[in-house]
Amino acid sequence: MTSPIRRLLAGRTCAAFATALIPTTLTLAVVRSGSAADLGIVLAAELVPMLLLLPVAGVAADRFPARRVVLAADLVRAAAQFGTGILLLAGPVQVGLLAVLAAATGVGVAFGNPSARTLVAAVVPAPDRLRTNARLGVAGGIAQIAGPATAGGTVLALGAGWSSLLTAALFAGSAFTLGGLRPLQAPAARVRAGFAAELRGGWAEARRHPWFLANALAHGVWHLAAGLLLTLGPLIAVESLGGAGSWVVVAQVGTAGLLAGVWAAGRLPIRRPLYGVAVGAAAQALPLAAFALRLPLGVTAAAYFAAMFGLGVLSPLWETELQRRIPLEALGRVGSFDTLISFASRPLGLAVAAPLAAAAGTAVPLLAAAALSAAANLGVLLLPDVRAADSEREPAPALR
Repeated sequence: MTSPIRRLLAGRTCAAFATALIPTTLTLAVVRSGSAADLGIVLAAELVPMLLLLPVAGVAADRFPARRVVLAADLVRAAAQFGTGILLLAGPVQVGLLAVLAAATGVGVAFGNPSARTLVAAVVPAPDRLRTNARLGVAGGIAQIAGPATAGGTVLALGAGWSSLLTAALFAGSAFTLGGLRPLQAPAARVRAGFAAELRGGWAEARRHPWFLANALAHGVWHLAAGLLLTLGPLIAVESLGGAGSWVVVAQVGTAGLLAGVWAAGRLPIRRPLYGVAVGAAAQALPLAAFALRLPLGVTAAAYFAAMFGLGVLSPLWETELQRRIPLEALGRVGSFDTLISFASRPLGLAVAAPLAAAAGTAVPLLAAAALSAAANLGVLLLPDVRAADSEREPAPALR
């Protein structure tokens, strides 16, 4: 593994771990001193600017060197978390100021996400990208496990302020690690259009790839269904599968599946990566159906393992295909549309789960989500570009 790839992995791992610390820190800090409504305000303050600014961030990712955008985004997040830490150490929770700092964090997330994808394509040789994306997936999966536990332990032992200061230090480490990376080759010179023209150009490039639009929409359905599952699954586990401990078992088995999937993604002999993406995403129907039918705990846990294994496989494959099939100069803008659809869909699923369950019970929305998720993701296999093997499809020049 070359030094730039090691540096990339180190920086992205710091950022993933820092990101995983934030929700638990804020939840414990606000709920202990405020209310669930206050927590909702703070979390929404981060989500809203993130969604609004993602298309803008996509333009920035294509217009400026990716390492500089990532550097700025991580420094913004570091400063916001440092301010949060000082605020929490200073005294009682001030929801308004926390919301402002959360919004700044959301801005950093919005600008960091498309540029991080572009940075991988810029510094990692094409033959190494799948293995690198798989390693990044493993690091992200471990961060999802270790982050909440670390945040909870730090809050209980030292206080929420120190957890936020740790988060700030990790973002700073990511900034100075990734900010020094150099691309494999200088980016091609191009004439810059205005912001609106570049945004339209990104959308035109996305429309030029039916395989991308079909998958992005299918992934939106996946995240919508995930919102339903994460809301209704624990309720069903408590009612029918043996109590709260059963949901913990299912979640832990799923985490193991995710890590196994991302580990396997770079090692499986998959000639048509988008087949792997479609089948991996469609596996989500298994736990949705298992919870809807209230199958035994062992069967439900196995179904969730399969679904999370599929997610682990599809994530590196999808990232690598985007980096291979979308021209580098348009990757930030095109990728931002995919991220926007995914980020917006899961909160929608979380929001509608309870009203749907109240109106129709838990089984109907979960079975409907299972059918829709399977149909949307397997349906993309009908497209010729999805069925193409690696050797049959090369990137086309971007529309300027």
